[in-house]
Formats: sequence, structure tokens, C-alpha cells
Amino acid sequence: MPGEGEFKPFHSGEVPRYQEIATFMRAARAEIAPPLEIALVGVPLDLGATYRVGARHGPSAVREASRLIRQVNPATGVAPFQLCKVADVGDAPTDPLDVVRSVALVQGFFERIQAAGAAPVVMGGDHTVPLPVLRAIARERPIGLIQFDAHGDVFDEFMGSRINHATFVRRGIEEGLIEPARSIQIGLRGTRYGADDLDYSRAAGIRVVTIDDYEELGRDRVIAAIRDALRDGPAYVTFDVDGLDPSAAPGTGVPEPGGLAMRDSQVMLRALTGLEVIGGDVCEVAPPLDPTGITCINAANLMFETLCLVAAAKAARRPG
Repeated sequence: MPGEGEFKPFHSGEVPRYQEIATFMRAARAEIAPPLEIALVGVPLDLGATYRVGARHGPSAVREASRLIRQVNPATGVAPFQLCKVADVGDAPTDPLDVVRSVALVQGFFERIQAAGAAPVVMGGDHTVPLPVLRAIARERPIGLIQFDAHGDVFDEFMGSRINHATFVRRGIEEGLIEPARSIQIGLRGTRYGADDLDYSRAAGIRVVTIDDYEELGRDRVIAAIRDALRDGPAYVTFDVDGLDPSAAPGTGVPEPGGLAMRDSQVMLRALTGLEVIGGDVCEVAPPLDPTGITCINAANLMFETLCLVAAAKAARRPG
């Protein structure tokens, strides 16, 4: 367990990137206990995936890919490891044969992080993962949701299951975890099961920005829409990598052509600096489906952008 002054990542100018055991962004390894402020967490769960699986391997592969990450955001200047005590706390426990039990185990793990006063930055796992995280961190009040995704994830059930990667937003709203009026979905696209696939989002009050809307509005106006939707108050960022164009993220379970560019995604996330982002995740990284490794590299960078948002928010609101 690091001491008060020992939450220090390895520096690639001092310790080669290929050396030492992999952690997220070469962060220190720590237990869940004060004075930890931000917990980097893997959730190796893909029992909620309904097509191609493999996201259970996301955390371990992204840890390796994140050896490339340095320590300062080049656009915002945020240096998360200097602003906050950040550590990799390992993986949440899962049951590889039972999605419902896995969700309960994951929730319990994040409740420990919440009780320790730390904010979570998470690598999934399929997009079931945000539900147990939100159950742990949004129990006292609903929070805003910034969702980058090809799909709305608002089905009531899928294949008879109410807990899977296509239902987490609906469950979150029903359980009072997500505040729809302070939520926005960006990049939705792909063929649909019916004309009403996104009706729940709109009826609930979520701002829906399809990929066609994104192209019509342009990046700057979408950024303004995100900030307007969130306004004041806590928010959570979830990035399903199938929100990216498959050329940038082929290693995912349900790829959809015509998605967001990695550059646009970085700029949008960076533009959220200053909002009260209390946690976030990157999900649906399936390394076995991408022999090039680019999906993991991009996911590691998205995780770093999320870490920067959480660190900036936590430092700005630190007592004293």
C-alpha cells in the first residue's frame, strides 16, 4: 500500500515502458483505502454481451496498451497524477458463469471504493458494467450521464434478460440513478430493430445526438449541447468503444460503420474539463477481435481523458 507521498506512476524516462508489471497508465498499485482519491479499476465481465464476446479480456490488454500513456494532457494541461492520489486497485470480482451474481459482486467492489472516498475510472467489460458502478456511486441522488455509443442501451429486456449491455441506461433511470434531463447520448447509429428503438430515451428526456445529428450540428455545437445538458451537478461519462468508427476500434462486440473519429472524441472529452465528472468508464473492448491492438491503444487514451476529467473535478472541489 503506497504511503501518503507514494502515489507516483512509473516515468518512462526513468523506467522503460516494457518493464515492471502492467498497471493502468503505469499507476501505483494500491488497496482501496484512504488517502486514495481516484481508483483505476478493471471489470472483466462480458456475460451481458449479446453478440461477439471477449470484453472480459479488456482490462488486462488495456493495462498493457496503456504503457504508452504519459502524465500530462497536451490540450488541457491537466496532470492527473499530480492533482490527485491515483492508483490501480485491480479488478472487481466476477462470476464467469452468472451475470446477475457478477453484477452484485461488482457493485459491492465499487461500494468499497465509494466508502473510501475515491472516484472510479473504469475499464470494462461489456456495457453492463456501468449499472453496478452507478448503483454504488449514485445511490444518494441521480446523476447526469454523458454516453458516447453507437446504441442507446435503453431496451427493457433482451433475449429475456433485463441485465445486459443493451439495458443499462433504462435500468439506471428506473432505479433513480440517472437524471434523464441532465443526460445526453452521442453517436447513435446503425440499423435498428424498429422505428421506436430510441423512443424511450427521448420520452425520458435524454438529449439524443445521432451520428447524422452530429454531422449536421458539427463538433463545437455538440460540445455546447453536452455542457448545456449537464449544467451544474455531478455527471458520469461512459464511452462504449463501438461509438468510435470501426477503423479506430475494430475489437468490439457490435461494430457499426460510420462512427465517431478518435480525434473528435478526444476533443469532446477535453472540452468537458471543469464539469463535475465524478467517475467514468470505457467499455466493450474485446482484444481477441483486434490483432492490431489499435482498439486497446485508443481505449487507453480514452481512459486517460476520463481520468483527467475526474482528477480536475476532484481537485477543484477538494475541501480547503
